[in-house]
Amino acid sequence: MVDVTVEAGVASESGATVESGATVKPGATVQTGAACAPGRRDAEATKGAIVRAVRYLLARHAHGDITLKAVAERAGVSAPLILKYFGNKDALFSQVMSFETDAEDFFAAPVEELGRHMVRHLLTGQAERGADPILRIVFAPLHGEQGDILRANFRAQVVQRLSERLPGPDAGLRAELAVGMLIGLGVMYGIARGPHLRAAEIAELTDRYAPGVQAFLTPR
Repeated sequence: MVDVTVEAGVASESGATVESGATVKPGATVQTGAACAPGRRDAEATKGAIVRAVRYLLARHAHGDITLKAVAERAGVSAPLILKYFGNKDALFSQVMSFETDAEDFFAAPVEELGRHMVRHLLTGQAERGADPILRIVFAPLHGEQGDILRANFRAQVVQRLSERLPGPDAGLRAELAVGMLIGLGVMYGIARGPHLRAAEIAELTDRYAPGVQAFLTPR
């Protein structure tokens, strides 16, 4: 098994721990009123750490083999706190199987600038945050029926969503080709960890790679 960490949204690729942000301790008191903003921020940071822990474990283990205890230990929280925030294991894993939130940022550019935006967003996320918005799809074969859900969500929330933004003919095919290029870059940068890619500046990689992606987004 490759040593890959799947992170928010995605996916992160390294053996190192990449979680960041504060966590809320079990039993901590959250004040109401104007003073509750830090508590809300801590709660969101804790939820984020839990989701990142699930994605990390999904890169290494089949869905059915992952316990709430393992998630809690990875996230640095208690199992009851996971149930408090997510209700149950299925509800927690359903968030990890969705690309909806990541797609918002991934596609946040006009079509004529989208190729460059997506390449830079993918590389910056991996290099700076250990996060990748789409690379989770690579691990679908590990997860049985949950992998089928991951594939369906990927097609609907990433590929189809992109195709609906593209003008001109063959939008579905062009979207799949563009996303395929991005997955290939993510695999080479984050999983294979190509030394030349990792040594290059993100700006240079974007300049070289984005035109190829953009060519599929722009109708002939």
